[in-house]
Amino acid sequence: MAEQERMVEALLFASANPLSVAELAARLPHGCDAAQALAHLRSRYEGRGVHLVRVGDAYALRTAPDLGFLMQTERVETRKLSRAAIETLAIVAYHQPVTRAEIEEIRGVAVSRGTIDQLLELDWIRFGRRRMTPGRPITFVVTQEFLDHFGLESARDLPGLKELRQAGLLDSRPMPGRFDAADDEDAPTPKGQSELFDD
Repeated sequence: MAEQERMVEALLFASANPLSVAELAARLPHGCDAAQALAHLRSRYEGRGVHLVRVGDAYALRTAPDLGFLMQTERVETRKLSRAAIETLAIVAYHQPVTRAEIEEIRGVAVSRGTIDQLLELDWIRFGRRRMTPGRPITFVVTQEFLDHFGLESARDLPGLKELRQAGLLDSRPMPGRFDAADDEDAPTPKGQSELFDD
């Protein structure tokens, strides 16, 4: 197992992107247990300057959050997103899987092809499954790169309405005449839409 840990550690260290268990297993010699090696490696890195973190369904080595100040000498290229791209990205993140028509309905304006192309080029959104409705429209979902960039394990870790309101990003008053089930802990959970998609 110690040798398997070393191999997994080497693969994660050399990879520019997070690696899934399946990707690690495909590179390891036959008979190795990538999942078990990851579990051992994760515990071994606890309290160290580098942590083994989960990003969606993949794993990556990342600097411990409290040591981030040491990286200030790094030069980061910033690329500003347009307001349309930010709104579209937020809609995909919170409503995924979502079609272009649904994005346009939520935003109230047409979504230009350039906006979608920019988010696809950044690898923050990707094509999802086709909706089992007339026309079988394609859906969009966020990627592991999006989760990795914002330090999220999954899309469920996105801030909710309460957190956004506390941060001053949303009006703290509910919309007139609208009941927000997200603020009511006793509200029934919305029914999933998995039956609307094909595999």
